[in-house]
Amino acid sequence: MTEAGWAGDASGRSGIDKRPVDGPVSVLTGGLAGDFIGERAHHGGPDQAVYVYAEEDAAWWVAELGRAIPPGGFGENLTTYAVDVTGAVIGEQWQVGSALLQVTKPRTPCTTFAGFWGVPDLIKRFTARALPGAYLRVLREGEVGPGDPIEVVDRPPHGVTIGEVFRATSLEPELLPRLLDAEDLPEPIREKARRRLASRS
Repeated sequence: MTEAGWAGDASGRSGIDKRPVDGPVSVLTGGLAGDFIGERAHHGGPDQAVYVYAEEDAAWWVAELGRAIPPGGFGENLTTYAVDVTGAVIGEQWQVGSALLQVTKPRTPCTTFAGFWGVPDLIKRFTARALPGAYLRVLREGEVGPGDPIEVVDRPPHGVTIGEVFRATSLEPELLPRLLDAEDLPEPIREKARRRLASRS
């Protein structure tokens, strides 16, 4: 569990830097209570209420960059362990604490992320690694605390994963038809897939 802590760059505050918290946090439909969201045109909202990143995926970046990345260093609200975030199916539901969350879409790396890390080519490298983390919507508000287990309570049969959506929209356009099978994928992404498929045909 993390909360905002970075003051941002010359353009103003940013919510990317999260810091660990010791106790439970209220998870609301708009995000975690007290969490700062800077650029609301591209961040936050019901389909991006909570961002989750896997500790195991973070470990790869620690080795790659040769430096520590503390919990929250990816801008995540939840850092998971032993959860296949990249393999999570779009629309699957997670019981975490007393909250019910639903997997919606992968994270798209941005210049703020690259600036926060001080790695100019981070967007290219993050895209190539294709371990984007996942955004979640809140189906039932509740409280989530450090150490709360994540239980998958429902998984749609279409099988379209966070990793597939990320690769389809960035690296492997041949996967785009798969996105139309994922009804819980936010409509802007599905519409983008339709447009790109139409332009190819």
